Amino acid sequence: MTHDARLATLALIAGVVGFQWLGHAPTTALLAGDPPPNPPPVTAERRGVYLTAYAAGQPDFLEGTLDRLAEHGLNTVVVDIKNNQGEVCYASGVELAQRIEAVTPLLDLAAIVRTVHARGMYAIARQVVFYDPILARHLGLPSAPWVLPTVEAAITYNLDIAAEAERVGFDEIQFDYVRFPDDGPIGPDHSTRCQAVEAFLARARARLSLPLSADVYGRVMFPWNAQRIDPIGQHLEGMARWVDVISPMLYPSHYAEQEFKDDPYGTVRRGLECGGARVATPLRPYLQAFAMALPPGMGLAAYIVAQIEGAEEGGADGYLFWNPRCDYSAVWEALGLGDRP
Repeated sequence: MTHDARLATLALIAGVVGFQWLGHAPTTALLAGDPPPNPPPVTAERRGVYLTAYAAGQPDFLEGTLDRLAEHGLNTVVVDIKNNQGEVCYASGVELAQRIEAVTPLLDLAAIVRTVHARGMYAIARQVVFYDPILARHLGLPSAPWVLPTVEAAITYNLDIAAEAERVGFDEIQFDYVRFPDDGPIGPDHSTRCQAVEAFLARARARLSLPLSADVYGRVMFPWNAQRIDPIGQHLEGMARWVDVISPMLYPSHYAEQEFKDDPYGTVRRGLECGGARVATPLRPYLQAFAMALPPGMGLAAYIVAQIEGAEEGGADGYLFWNPRCDYSAVWEALGLGDRP
C-alpha cells in the first residue's frame, strides 16, 4: 500500500452516523471569483496555548499562564468563546443565544483582551461552530449534536457571535468544528460538503474584518485531500482561500497507524510539508500537549520537543499547544530543554 493510500485509511475522531442532511444549499455566488481583500497579514510566529473558558475565567490562572508564556518567549493565548458543549461563554447579546439558554457567562471578554494585550500578547477567540448540542436540540435536528453547515440558522448564529468577539477587540477568530461529522468512508465525492464549509468561511470573510483561522484535521494536509473525498467537508485549498491561517491538528496519537503514533517529529513535519506544498496560506499547527499513546520510553516533555522540531523544520508559521485540562507543565518543561526562547 502506498504512503498516500495508507493515509487515506486513517480514522480520526469518529463522528455521528446516520444523519439527514437538512437546510439550505450553499451560496455558490460567494465562492465565485477571488475572495475580498483580507485584513493585514497575521504577524508571523504566533506561539501559545489554548485555554478553556473555565480556565481563562480564573484571573489567577490566566495571569499565571501569561507569566509562563512570557518566561518562555511565547506570545499567544487562545480562549474559548463558544465551546463544544454549545455554551456561549460570555454575556452575549445575541438574541438566539439568550433564547436557547446557551449563554454561560464565564468570561468578561473585554477584560480578557485587556489583560492579554497589556502583556503585549495576541488574543485569539476560539469558536466551535457546527458541533452544537444546544442549538441542535433547539432546532430539533436529527443530526444532533451536530448542526450542519447547510443550516442557515447555524450560519447566522455563529457569525453574530464572531462579530461580538471582533467588537471587544480580539486579534483573531479561530473557527473549530467548521465541518460535517466524520460519518462515512474517505473516497466518495464530497464536493458539495466542501462547498458548504467554504461558503460559511466566505460569509465570515465578507462580514468580519479581523484575521480568521480555521482548525482542520491533520489528515487534511495530505495530497489525497485535494480530491474533495473527505466526508467532513474540509478541503485544504478551498478553505485556505478564505482564511488567514490554517491550524491543522497534527496530534500523532490520533492517527490509526502505529508509525505515526511513534514518530512525533516525523508526523508533524510530514503533515506540514505536504500541506505547505498545496497552499501558500500560513500553517500554524496545534501540537499535542497531553499524554496519549506516547512512544515507549518517551516522556511527554521529550514528545513535545520532537513535535516542535518537526513544526519548525516543516515550515510552520508558529504553533499552538493543546491540553484539554490546560495543564501545560510538560510544555514549560519542554521549552526549558535546550534553552529555547
